[in-house]
Amino acid sequence: MRIGIVGCGLIGGKRADATKQLPGTSVVACADPQFARAQSLANRFRARASADWHDAIRDDVDLVVIATTHDQLAELTLAAVRAGKHVLVEKPAARSATELEPVAAEAERRGVFVHVGFNHRYHRAFRKARELVDSGVLGELMFVRARYGHGARVGYEKEWRMDAALSGGGELIDQGMHLIDLSRWFLGDFTRVDGTARTFYWDTNVDDNAFLLLRTAKDQVAWLHASATEWKNTFSMEIYGKVGKLAIDGLGGSYGTERLTHYQMLPEMGPPPTTAWEYPMGDDSWAVEMAEFLEDISLRRQPSCGLRDALAALRVVKAIYQESGHAHHP
Repeated sequence: MRIGIVGCGLIGGKRADATKQLPGTSVVACADPQFARAQSLANRFRARASADWHDAIRDDVDLVVIATTHDQLAELTLAAVRAGKHVLVEKPAARSATELEPVAAEAERRGVFVHVGFNHRYHRAFRKARELVDSGVLGELMFVRARYGHGARVGYEKEWRMDAALSGGGELIDQGMHLIDLSRWFLGDFTRVDGTARTFYWDTNVDDNAFLLLRTAKDQVAWLHASATEWKNTFSMEIYGKVGKLAIDGLGGSYGTERLTHYQMLPEMGPPPTTAWEYPMGDDSWAVEMAEFLEDISLRRQPSCGLRDALAALRVVKAIYQESGHAHHP
């Protein structure tokens, strides 16, 4: 599998590095408008470098990784799909569902596969959580409660993530997309969307905090808060079933050690037996995610984390932004 990387910053580099652990893959092209970044990454793989993204979807490329600012994601994915390439595009995959819908239609028409990089699904704690939920140890799921936030940095309001034209919105379409996707992964599609996006602190026209109350057709609830005023980086998600609860805390690095705790409800209730797993080792999620996508392609299997998932999350984002009257890409 010959891979082209478009966008050679931090995430593009992580995606490229993940291929080193996967036999039968090679990075052959790296493209970034900042040529020095493309050259630096290309040198690590003896690949060619270019400032022009077209160079990463040439005939000698089978799969394109797109890790750019949000305003370019849909456009470049569409171009790669039209060139007959499989694509791994970073979340949110577009600035809006309207922007992404033609990409989904074209991918289906061309018979190529597009995986959306909701990378958090592939963290060790979430892989184990998925296994536990699927085993039935929590019983019927009732609700999810989650927080995800960072404290940003000096000058954050001037960065591209706080420019609606480039990002499509603010904190909701950034970290909030992960919370929506993870909640939907466990509970299913949301049929009712309530919430608000607000700017409390940063001098910008996009949201720095978003509060969501999402409900499924079975009236299961996801209660979510994404924040760029967390000050101490935080990730916390709790998944509640009728006979138990899972708590996932931390994502490694500045978010703290990744940890999963299972609380088992007893028939007599009272203090629950508790089992905990900690994952202080290096993050292998990038390699696990890429390996799954390569298997999808090999088996001609639709990715479990694909454009339908991105569209569903983006429609939730749109509803919150419209309800809040907040700046976002239409």
